[in-house]
Amino acid sequence: MHADLIIVGAGMVGSTLALALKDSGLNILLIDGSPMSVAPFNPKHAFEPRVSALSIASQRILQRVAAWPGIVQRRASPYRNMYVWDGSGTGKIHFSASSVHAEVLGHIVENRIVQDALLEQLHDSKIDLLAHSRVENLRRSGSGWLLQLEGGTHIRSPLIIAADGANSTIRRLAGCATREWDYLHHAIVTSIRTEKPHQATAWQRFTDDGPLALLPLQHQDGRNWCSIVWSVPPQHAQQLMALNDADFCQALADACEHRLGAIEHADQRYSIPLRQRHAKRYIQPGLALIGDAAHSIHPLAGQGVNLGFLDAAVLAETLLHALQRGENIASEPVLSRFERRRMPHNLAMMAAMEGFQHLFQADALLMRWLRNSGLKMVDNLDEAKALFIRQALGLGIDLPNLAKP
Repeated sequence: MHADLIIVGAGMVGSTLALALKDSGLNILLIDGSPMSVAPFNPKHAFEPRVSALSIASQRILQRVAAWPGIVQRRASPYRNMYVWDGSGTGKIHFSASSVHAEVLGHIVENRIVQDALLEQLHDSKIDLLAHSRVENLRRSGSGWLLQLEGGTHIRSPLIIAADGANSTIRRLAGCATREWDYLHHAIVTSIRTEKPHQATAWQRFTDDGPLALLPLQHQDGRNWCSIVWSVPPQHAQQLMALNDADFCQALADACEHRLGAIEHADQRYSIPLRQRHAKRYIQPGLALIGDAAHSIHPLAGQGVNLGFLDAAVLAETLLHALQRGENIASEPVLSRFERRRMPHNLAMMAAMEGFQHLFQADALLMRWLRNSGLKMVDNLDEAKALFIRQALGLGIDLPNLAKP
């Protein structure tokens, strides 16, 4: 069995890359261990616990691969404001879409909905899909790779893209080195119903234990729903997971200072260990890492999947340009163009998230004073806020074509 290009991992990022290349003329094979089936959507069903804050750039990419209509037909929750405050002081900052003449800052969307909208397009394409298939081995073979699946199937390809997540099998088998460390935090995620409306606002409080985000959701029942990401040390996470629903809702209301009134209900909770990871190189001859396989960051600002979508768009653009020039798309010089564009941006975002994390967990009185003063100062600097908003929207100067207006 042979393919011009193998993408391992049919998650949001791998599926987007496949769709971005569907008219390239390449024989593309997309492999995943899941069934790769589209789940029937019922608007009455509870929210999926894992959500993403999709930027405007990500929305454009999803529009270009024809997946966005399938997302909004299901449900997507726009947010127009972001309100951040320091739970240990008086510092606060407010961002609004209107300040940069935008309609929204982004959309909160369940990951499963994004995935299903992408799968719909994949099933309608000529891309070869190989479901229920897990990679068992990978080795060099001539000028390409020989990939072995569980069950013994062998597939050859000159180019393999690893889009198989933070614990990437391809990255491990190919011997790609990483820098990684444990945040010593877990993220508690669930969906909650609140007494007061969320006002299409993403609320984020920095507590002594870690950041707490309340992300606005829309439900047909007309009630007030949010998705939460609550980052706390492991022992505190264990305590929160052990609480009954009523006590958890009370603890959550206290932690967000009752900003949205009482927490009336919480869906099933999940606790996810947080670990930062970054590959020292994104590429080697015939191989590229994208999305969480290349980098995973703290979910502080919901930027992880947005970085992944930009990875997919830049890699697709790089490969298409190389094909037009008649170049070998599996060559290191071609793949290095993708790495040079994406690695600095991803590292900068990771450094910013790391800086925020350390700044708001610092207990020293001077650091508390500095962060409160800094928040107040930036809140009064419209130009600085506009620059931050444009970055959060994904409107940087080096956008791939798929993400441009």
